[in-house]
Amino acid sequence: MTEQQKLMDGPVYLGMPVPEPDPVPGCEKCARLADERERWRKAGDDTRVSDCNVWMRRHPKHEHRLP
Repeated sequence: MTEQQKLMDGPVYLGMPVPEPDPVPGCEKCARLADERERWRKAGDDTRVSDCNVWMRRHPKHEHRLP
């Protein structure tokens, strides 16, 4: 029988958090996502806040043609 490993090999290094995306001025979808993000933040649901951030980051690349 092999011995079960109980410790990790080394420390885990996490990078700095990515800043929240800003909505693109004049874009209704960005504004909706920003509003929804604030509602989830007030409700204390950080997972949904993170989801809104991901959607906002993905949205402009397709619809605003940003680099």
